[in-house]
This record gives sequence, C-alpha cells and structure tokens, in this order.
Amino acid sequence: MPPNRYQQQEHCPSYYAATANDLSRYPMLNGARKVDVCVVGAGFSGIATALTLAERGYKVAVVEANRVGWGASGRNGGQLIGGISGESTLIAHHGEQVADAVWAMRWRGHDIIHERVSKYDIQCDLKSGYMDVAIKPRHMRAMEQEYAELQRRKFPHPCRLVEKHQMSEVLGTDAYIGGLINHYNGHLHPLNLCKGEAAAAVSLGAEIFEQSPVLDIQHGSTPRVITATGHVDADAVVLAGNAYHALERGKLSGLVFPAGSFIVATEPLDEDFARQINPLDLAVCDPNYVLDYFRLSADRRLLFGGRCNYSGREPRDITASIVPRMLKILPQLKGKRIDYAWGGNIGIVINRVPAMGRISSNVFYTQGYSGHGVNFTHVAGEIMADAVGGTLEQLDLFEKVRHHRFPLGQALGSQLVALGMLYYRLRDWL
Repeated sequence: MPPNRYQQQEHCPSYYAATANDLSRYPMLNGARKVDVCVVGAGFSGIATALTLAERGYKVAVVEANRVGWGASGRNGGQLIGGISGESTLIAHHGEQVADAVWAMRWRGHDIIHERVSKYDIQCDLKSGYMDVAIKPRHMRAMEQEYAELQRRKFPHPCRLVEKHQMSEVLGTDAYIGGLINHYNGHLHPLNLCKGEAAAAVSLGAEIFEQSPVLDIQHGSTPRVITATGHVDADAVVLAGNAYHALERGKLSGLVFPAGSFIVATEPLDEDFARQINPLDLAVCDPNYVLDYFRLSADRRLLFGGRCNYSGREPRDITASIVPRMLKILPQLKGKRIDYAWGGNIGIVINRVPAMGRISSNVFYTQGYSGHGVNFTHVAGEIMADAVGGTLEQLDLFEKVRHHRFPLGQALGSQLVALGMLYYRLRDWL
C-alpha cells in the first residue's frame, strides 16, 4: 500500500540513507510563519526552488511531510542525464522556434548542479561519464542521430559513439551492440546532493520544516499553507510534490501517476573486479520503456535498478525481482552479496511533458518528470523562482501543453496506464 500522506515517514532503508553524510533533522512546523514564498515538498524540486529563491533574496519556508529527499529524490538511480522527458511533444506543440530554448534547458540542470556542488562544497560523489546502450539496431540508429545533433550544435563536452567491436573496452558485458558515451552526463549520490542543497538554502536564511504534512491550502492574496500544528502565510506558494502528494486534486488529479522503480546494491567490489565490469566508471542505461540501469557507487558497489511498474505494489522480494535482471547483464556478479534493496515511486505523465503551471495567480506547481528528475528538477526550480518573480515565459512553454488525465481517479488510471505499458513492453521485445 502507498504511504498515507498524513503519516510521517522516515527514509527507506536504502544504500543512500545508510551513507548519508548529513544527518541534520529539521523541526516540525509549530505555530505561525510569514514568508515571501512557501514551498511544499523537500525533494529536488522543492529544495532547488527554495535555494534559487534564497539566492535571490527571498524569505522562504519549505514544508515537508517526511524528511528532506524522502521520495524519489533520495532513492533514485543517481544518474545525471540531460534532456527533458517529452521534449519532442513540447516542440511539436510550440513549433521549431522553441527548439533552441528546449536544447538549452536540456543541459541547464547539469550547469546548476555543478555550480552548486562547487559553490557550497556539497559532497555527493559527483562524477562525469554516462552511456546510453543499444540492444537493437533501431536503438543504435537513434544514438547515431543524437550524436549527429550533438556535433551539429557543437556540444562542448566529450562524447563518442561506441561500435559493437569496441564494447569490451568500456563495459564487461556482451549484452549490448553499441552505445553513446556523454561525459557531461554522469552520476552522483542523490540524497547527499538534496541534503547538501537544503543545508545551502538554510545557510542563506531559508527555513525547512520536516514531518509536517500539509492538510490544506487556503487561497487568496496571501495564501495560507496549513499543517496539523501550524500554518505559513506567504505571498506565493510553490507545490513541489510529485508522486506522493494529493493536494489541489481539483486541478491536479489524474495528471501524474506513480510508477514503481527498484534498486539493489551489492557488497563493495574489489578494484580489479569493478574495473572489469565498468572500467570507465560510467552510469549505464538502456533505451527500453521498461528499462535497466546500473553504475558503481563511490565505494564500488554495483547499483542496479529497473523493473518499473504501474501497479502501485512493491515486489514481495525486491532482491529476487531485480537480481536475475542484473545477472543477465553482468553474470560475473553471481555470488556477490546484496547489501541493500529498496524502491519507491516516480511521477509519470501520460505525454511525458513535466506538469508545470499555476493553480491561481500566486500558487504554482511542478511535478511529473518521468524519470528525468535529477537534472530537470533543478531547471524547474529556476522556472518556479522566475514565475514567483513575475517572469513567466518558460513556465508558459509547459503550462500551454495539453495534458491528458484519467477522470475516474488515480487508482483506476494507474491500472489503465499499466495496460498501456503492455504495448511498450511488446515494443521492447520486438
């Protein structure tokens, strides 16, 4: 069963929670606060928004139901990948005149993360190097087109196509027929990044309140965000929840559906063994709709994830579900101990375009990154901060895209999406 949004939760027992280097806890909201902006949600979207606003001189309060980075922001695969989910739909809606702006947004999240890691000395194991891998010839053709576009746009970071006969130089598996390496993409410890950015926001005067589920938002010239033990009055509110929140259902119901994704982490691997399976220390992801991804952690554990589902149910045994997929790709890991296994929900939008917009003139929302959250949440933070300040051009790009929703509720909607995914699984197999 999904967690009750009114019941406070601690971090799930993940590798990231076990290796968090900032154990700070923030107080519950008690009593009344008055700020310029109240941000609801302390994942990447909320923390990135709060930090951007704090850097611009706003007085900010963040209200979080559980802990900083509790949801997908602190559980994900840790892959920093350029791009916007649904960007082809975004361009199709607005026309080719927005293509350059969309291309710039593809990489802006990377810029922000690199700048903040350096500026605030955030220890999050940030490394460059990522590889899209091809399973079928059509995958390779798509990567060749992507590489040509990178070249056409004079992409300033190292990239290269890898042919089948070169694969043994970059990965210790024969599961793939080639791939595209991009060294501006990379990987990191997501929970440590989120916690580090939260600490940076607090250092600039932002307040963070954990274990404070929001019960209601009263709209008006000064919206009020209400919890069980207090409230925040603000000039503007940003809703930065994703797969777990259920606020403003009249406007947001049916836009975003939770999709489960699950990860295991092996015991630490010795240096020679790790070099055999991933000599370039790349994050790796295949292009299937029901995809697999893996990378090495800073202490050389193999983190392997996938098995995305839309049923709303966690596998009875995550290890038993994921390890056979891992061994199919990297059979040399047979016998290695699994030290951690965890999962959680990511927010999926039917047309894959992030759901961003306004509920009223001073209440904004951002959610639904469909697997591109590490990068794009940081872009969304800037877009939200711009919108609060009255600059709406980038928000309009997303708000004007028509989204499909299921009017009969999220539970039924998720099952219909699950049926739709059978089509995409067939496409993966063909």
